Amino acid sequence: MITNKKSIKKWPESERPRERLLRFGAEGLSTSELFAIVLRTGGRDKSALDLAREVLLQFDSLKEMEGASAAEFASIKGMGEAKIAQLKASFEIGRRLFRCDNPEAHQISSFRNSRDVFEHFLTKFYGLKKEKFLCAMLDAKNRVFRETVISEGTLTTSPVHPREVFRSAIKEAAASVLFVHNHPSGDPSPSRDDIQITRRLVETGKVIGINVLDHIIITDNTFLSMMEKGYI
Repeated sequence: MITNKKSIKKWPESERPRERLLRFGAEGLSTSELFAIVLRTGGRDKSALDLAREVLLQFDSLKEMEGASAAEFASIKGMGEAKIAQLKASFEIGRRLFRCDNPEAHQISSFRNSRDVFEHFLTKFYGLKKEKFLCAMLDAKNRVFRETVISEGTLTTSPVHPREVFRSAIKEAAASVLFVHNHPSGDPSPSRDDIQITRRLVETGKVIGINVLDHIIITDNTFLSMMEKGYI
């Protein structure tokens, strides 16, 4: 592979990432070559591939890069607004592709267990950088007929109040509800706030006659059922 810093346009066609992708397929390219195609150009003293390698070296993983701010990218020489926007757009396309990659997950009519809940809601939470708390309303056959977002942020900075949680459930005459929220950290272990809020919601549900089936904490890769862990 040619590694000097002259413009990629001056490289032999067999060495150019874009031409190689069209000829051999994207799976045959390295991550830096794929990013070079997204960036399109490098800088005054570097090719797009050189710049792509610098960007990759700046972060420990693609996951960290995906969550990086525009300011973090801008600290890399050669990364202007246009290139940052191109990278951000490519990551968002990947997220949207993931969310529509498993359409069967959206066709579940009723939940049999906590894994069904996780698989159904994963695409709604995947890749989020802040916590979101959602209430799903179910009928007598455990079929979800409505979902509503109660809060966004962290549970400590954006408190979940029982009156807000159950307002719609009462109006819609839900037979039961279940709660789902995400931990962007990747660790589904419940915090003290998670446990306290769950218990308060369960008690409120008993008073008004709406059963709380579960509270599922999900990450991009796994989940935890508060009911199965004995918190409900």
